[in-house]
Amino acid sequence: MSADRRILFVHAHPDDESIETGATMAKYAAEGAHVCLVTCTRGEEGEVIPEDLRHLSGDALGEYRTGELARACAALGVEDHRYLGGEGRWRDSGMMGTPSNNDPRCFWRANVEEVTAELVRVVREVRPQVIVTYDDNGFYGHPDHIQAYRVAWRAFERAADASYGEGEPWAPSRFYATAIPITSLEAGVGRGPFKRVGSVREFGFGVPDAQVTTRIEAGASLPAKVEAMRSHATQITMAPPYYALSNDVGVPILDAEYYTLLAGESGIPGEDGRETGLFHPVT
Repeated sequence: MSADRRILFVHAHPDDESIETGATMAKYAAEGAHVCLVTCTRGEEGEVIPEDLRHLSGDALGEYRTGELARACAALGVEDHRYLGGEGRWRDSGMMGTPSNNDPRCFWRANVEEVTAELVRVVREVRPQVIVTYDDNGFYGHPDHIQAYRVAWRAFERAADASYGEGEPWAPSRFYATAIPITSLEAGVGRGPFKRVGSVREFGFGVPDAQVTTRIEAGASLPAKVEAMRSHATQITMAPPYYALSNDVGVPILDAEYYTLLAGESGIPGEDGRETGLFHPVT
């Protein structure tokens, strides 16, 4: 694989890229593809886990998490990282229903057309064949994730429209949403060194297995993913093969990453009937 293969990941906050797509990013970067990561906010509303870092909040936390993200990108081999609209353009909105959702500076309140125009500029510059983000529920309902989906989908559709914005039009061929099949989460039920759940539903995320179209084996990229996750120490506690966020619920670090193809032609299926890569054709 070479840099004629280009893929764009659109994530809401620092750490999302490592948790949800780290192995995939590392795999394609190692194979020579151009991997571009766009992060929509600096994560100013994140809940800080380590006691010695709990003095960080707001802009100070955002600055600190920018450093964490830089270390994560280095671990993954990702050399092209951008904040959407420039660092600090839009703020973390916090969890749904919290007062931070009402901050006029937050990503949730951003004008969708304005944000889309910024992402279209990136798409036309990078010219990716593939765009990866979340589903319309933002994977687990976070407002910034939902907004990232809305903006990425609009950019996917409008980047090829010569009448829209500036720059040479470009039409990505495939659009994916991150996904975890319910059955894959069963490995974390009642197990691990963190707080244990009694059922898969308690995780608060996961989709029906039939919804998952694509499985990317972590393989040799798993150590890079784990190292990248460790870089986000304000947000993640690591105890491989488990990790926990601020709620201290143990989540398994899976041996694969999963996606749902939302637009584009499906690739060649593997033994389980799912695609084995994000580019087309997959052989």
